[in-house]
Amino acid sequence: MTADTTADALSLLSAEAVRVRAHRMLEIGLDSRLRHFRVDLERLGATVDLVLATTQKAYPTFDVPFHSRWRHFVVGELDRWDALAGATAWRDKTARARAEFDLAIVSVLLDAGAGASWRYRDSVTGASVGRSEGLALASLDMFARGAFSANRDEPLRVDATALERLTLADLQDGFQVSEGNPLVGLEGRVGLLRRLGQQVSALPGIFSRGDAPRPGGLFDHLAAQADKGSIAAATILSELLRQLGPIWPSRIALGGIALGDCWRHPDIKTDDATSELVPLHKLSQWLSYSLIEPMQRAGLDVTDIDGLTGLAEYRNGGLFVDTGVLVLRDPDDMRREHDVASTLVVEWRALTVALLDRLADVLRQRVGLDPVSLPLAKILQGGTWAAGRATAFARRPDGSPPFKIISDGTVF
Repeated sequence: MTADTTADALSLLSAEAVRVRAHRMLEIGLDSRLRHFRVDLERLGATVDLVLATTQKAYPTFDVPFHSRWRHFVVGELDRWDALAGATAWRDKTARARAEFDLAIVSVLLDAGAGASWRYRDSVTGASVGRSEGLALASLDMFARGAFSANRDEPLRVDATALERLTLADLQDGFQVSEGNPLVGLEGRVGLLRRLGQQVSALPGIFSRGDAPRPGGLFDHLAAQADKGSIAAATILSELLRQLGPIWPSRIALGGIALGDCWRHPDIKTDDATSELVPLHKLSQWLSYSLIEPMQRAGLDVTDIDGLTGLAEYRNGGLFVDTGVLVLRDPDDMRREHDVASTLVVEWRALTVALLDRLADVLRQRVGLDPVSLPLAKILQGGTWAAGRATAFARRPDGSPPFKIISDGTVF
C-alpha cells in the first residue's frame, strides 16, 4: 500500500467526497448519459412545493428540529428519552453525553429498514409501531433495561463486551421478531453490533476514558478535537468513518482501508485509485446528524451543519421518483429486484444526494432563509423525508420504496 493509495482511500471517507461525486452523477444525468435514469429538473419546482407544504403543516412557524434519531423517540406528546434522562441522576453533562452517544450509535446502526410487515408493540401506549419509529422504540427499550450494558448497576450504557456477546435471540426478543412478525436483515444487524463491540474493544485510546470501552467514549474523543468549544459537523462524520469503518460488511476496500457505504459505478471516472467509486455513507451521516444534539447539550458548538449531505435513502430518493424528477429509462425496472450494489441503485442514491442540494437551494429562496438558519438537517426533517413517505403511501398501499431492493439491513 503506497502513501498515495492511502490518501486516495481516506479522501472517500468524507462528506465532501459524497457531495462531489453525487453532483458529478447529476451532471451526467443532465447530459442524458446515465444508464438507468433521466433527470427532469422541470419537475423540481413542484417537488419543492410539496416539501414546503409538508413542512409548513408540521411546523407552521418553521421552527424545525434537526432530522435525527431523537425525533423517533417522541411518541405522541411524550419524549421518551427526555423523560428517562430527566429521571436519571447524571454525574455531569459529559456522563449524559456519553450515554446519549451510546444510545444513538446502537439505535442508528439498528435502523436500516424494517420491511413493510414488521411491527413493535409499545408497552406504554399499546400502539403497534413499524418502520424507523418502531425500530427506535425497540432499541430504546432495550437500552433502558440494560440490554447493552455489562454493569447491572448502570443500565443506561453500552459496553463493548456486551455487544460482543449479543445473540440473534437477544435481538429477536428485543424487537419482538417472530414468524408472523419478521424483521428484514436481522442477522446483518446482529453482526454489525458485534463488530461494533470488537472495534470499540480494539481501540481503548478512542473509546475508553477511565472505564470499560464503550461507543460513548467517542464523545470525549470528539470533544478533545474541538477548537475553543467548536467542531464542524463534517469532522464528526470523518471520525465516525475512520474509527468505525471496519464494522461494516466487507464490500470495497482500497489499500486495505474499508470504504463502508461506497459502491462502484462505471461512469464516475477519476485519474487516481478512486476511479468508479461512489461514497454515500448514509447510516454514518444519519448517525452524525444524531450526535449533534448530544454535543450541543454538553456545551459544544457544532458548526457548518451543511458540511454534511442529504441522506441517500429510500424516502428521499423515492420522493424524486414519485414526483417525476427521476424517470426510469426502462419502466420494467420497477418490477425487478435490485441489489444495493447495482448500478441502478447507486445512480438513484447518488442522484438523491445531489438533488437534495438543488431542492434545498430553491426552498431557501422561497422562504428567504439561508443555510445557517435552514440547514439540510431541517429540510430533511420538515421536509423531504416526510414528503417522501407520504408520496410512497399515496402511490403504494404499503408505503414501500419505488423499487424492490435486496438489503442486508446495513445500508438503508
